Amino acid sequence: MIAASAVSPLASGDPTADRRHGWARDLAETGRPGEAAELMEQALELVPEWAAGWFALATFREAAGDATAVAAYVHALALDPTDRCGAALRLARLGAAGGPVDGSAHVRALFDDYAPRFEAALTGALDYRGPQLLAAAIERVAPGRRFAMGLDLGCGTGLMARAIRDRVDRLAGVDLSPEMVARAHRTGLYDALAVGELVTDLAGRAAGSCDLITAADVFCYLGDLRPAFAAVARIATPGALFAFSVERAEAVGVDDRVMLGDGLRFAHPESHLDAAAAATGFGARTIEIAPLRLDRGAAVIGSIITFTKS
Repeated sequence: MIAASAVSPLASGDPTADRRHGWARDLAETGRPGEAAELMEQALELVPEWAAGWFALATFREAAGDATAVAAYVHALALDPTDRCGAALRLARLGAAGGPVDGSAHVRALFDDYAPRFEAALTGALDYRGPQLLAAAIERVAPGRRFAMGLDLGCGTGLMARAIRDRVDRLAGVDLSPEMVARAHRTGLYDALAVGELVTDLAGRAAGSCDLITAADVFCYLGDLRPAFAAVARIATPGALFAFSVERAEAVGVDDRVMLGDGLRFAHPESHLDAAAAATGFGARTIEIAPLRLDRGAAVIGSIITFTKS
């Protein structure tokens, strides 16, 4: 999976409030976030329990440099504890999260909304290259090797499957978004597909069952990767190859291991990856620094990494 545009706020159910939100968004997009916030406050007077409206207000206040953005994010999260809009991630970015952040509901909503236009956006304007880069890295590490069982983590619509299907006997995929999995199913490239959170899904799979595990632009939606590495290690056979990408974007430190960038995607220093790998029996790391895609015309630089299970 890869970055999508921000989730469109859910409609309030009040046409006047929705119109005001639309006008507020137009103001923000033309560089007038303070005025946008004022208009959004008027909309919320009509529907005070509108969680997505409070989230929108918070983003306008944040863009205007208004410290009360934090309170608006907190209120949005209180109104929608599932956090489909990603208020907790915004709070983490502002240093106000108050604990670990679970962005799974936000990611699910993000990609369910993005699924219909996902591939067209990635293979067009975004010039996405992650699967091809990972496939090339796999070939460099294991030239000509055929794998018995592959698992594509965060499979999305199946772009990674197209890059590796010809070298695996069986291929399974898992993704948090039901809409993305439905599109992956239509490709016919997977022998099995599941909808679920990554670590939870891995816990339900047989130990030592996979000799190739891939994750293309998935870990940017997870913070601490140690639970994911441990879960992957449990299902990996001896000698299994674990190939994935991570972003190397400029970011603000959330703690001593993980960083969160402006786009609300996590970046992971190599020290964190190496520590997680060493603790779970992965070694023989390879790394390539390469542009993964474009973001507003600029290259997003990432790391293409492989580890081998001891």
